[in-house]
Amino acid sequence: MAGYLSETDFVMVEEGFSTRDLLEELTMGASQAATGEVTAFFVADLGAVVRKHVCFLKYLPRVRPFYAVKCNSSLGVLKVLAELGLGFSCANKAEMELVQRIGVPAGKIIFANPCKQIAQIKYAAKYGIQLLSFDNEMELAKVEKNHPGAKMLLCIATDDSHSQSCLSLKFGALLNSCRHLLQNAKKSHVEVVGVSFHVGSCCPDPEAYAQFIADARIVFEMGAELGHRMHILDLGGGFPGVEGAKVRFEEIASVINSALDLYFPEGCGVDILAKLGRYYVTSAFTLAVSIIAKKEVLLDQPGREEETGSAPKAIVYQLDEGIYGIFNSVLFDNTCPTPVLQKKPSTEQPLYSSSLWGPEADGCDCVAEGLWLPQLHVGDWLVFENMGAYTVGMGSLFRGIQTCRITYAMSRVAWKAMREQPLPAEQDEDAEGMCKPLSCGWEITDTLCVGPVFTPASIM
Repeated sequence: MAGYLSETDFVMVEEGFSTRDLLEELTMGASQAATGEVTAFFVADLGAVVRKHVCFLKYLPRVRPFYAVKCNSSLGVLKVLAELGLGFSCANKAEMELVQRIGVPAGKIIFANPCKQIAQIKYAAKYGIQLLSFDNEMELAKVEKNHPGAKMLLCIATDDSHSQSCLSLKFGALLNSCRHLLQNAKKSHVEVVGVSFHVGSCCPDPEAYAQFIADARIVFEMGAELGHRMHILDLGGGFPGVEGAKVRFEEIASVINSALDLYFPEGCGVDILAKLGRYYVTSAFTLAVSIIAKKEVLLDQPGREEETGSAPKAIVYQLDEGIYGIFNSVLFDNTCPTPVLQKKPSTEQPLYSSSLWGPEADGCDCVAEGLWLPQLHVGDWLVFENMGAYTVGMGSLFRGIQTCRITYAMSRVAWKAMREQPLPAEQDEDAEGMCKPLSCGWEITDTLCVGPVFTPASIM
């Protein structure tokens, strides 16, 4: 092992000990705390992250994964992925500092934001981070002046209009402007070494990858004609993070492999990268949130009281987390989080129209509406699964905002498999060394690559 992760970083659990068991222990302890102050917390199954990595290597053997730090910057996640040999895709100085602080070498870091502050370009130059992205002339000028040794990836625009989160409105150069940008880079003596794109988060059409791999081939040929040594293709992200997604990861991988065989066949001298966030962490994190207040609202429905013997009512529950924090997916992903009750209700218990609200004193902090739940009480805990993406972020780490406690767990068999896997060879600090093929995980496939990747009933 490389030494990024140690046994003190997580709770070691035996096979058969479930996520639900751990949650029950932690919620009981929190409820009995002498302070009376109860806060939300996460349970993170690091074994699930390991298994996602093994699955990625199995289905995309030619692609080297980089982790998008912005998706979940918790130290346990960064350490386990560093241990597995991943590179890291960083959007700003804070993320670069964070991964370097745990010992990740500069050669495994991409400064992937196409629009960067000059001070952050200088930081990348000072600390040896050479691979950067760009999509316009202004970025070329800034890099030429402040990081002349950088190796650049030209970020091309995509049609991501059907994706859950669209990036092309903000990032990416149109195909008809790529030659001009490559010519300017050549005149400015800025080295362009490849192409990157991003289909948008949770892209519903796997064929989009094939289209943009074909577009990248065109840009590669433009660059080669102009004298650039093009040898890196970055597929970006957009891979699903949960079981049961509209498009399965295996389907996307099949399309990508076919397109790579056609446009960038094995042996062509091009290194293939991808930047993944949700894929690795979404299903690994489970959130526990307590009810801090409740209110019953009588509904004006004539005749119902005579039928049921009591006036119909809706119940409003207030939680200690809302859409301005952990549940920001309500705003950005248009989701409706559905809780799992810690205590399974009996079939005889009546259900009430219920809504969940955050702690802020405004009318927008609504986590979920239209839920049918049994009567719950202040102090009860609600459990939310698949909460690993964009819930633990850089804002909380670097702006002094209090973060939720995270309890990391991994089974003994997963830990043993990680410890026994051969380490990847050390790589040079330059970008070319960084992009050499890497073996990190095949050796543990037989032990860990079994489905499903994550279920609430087990910790890998």
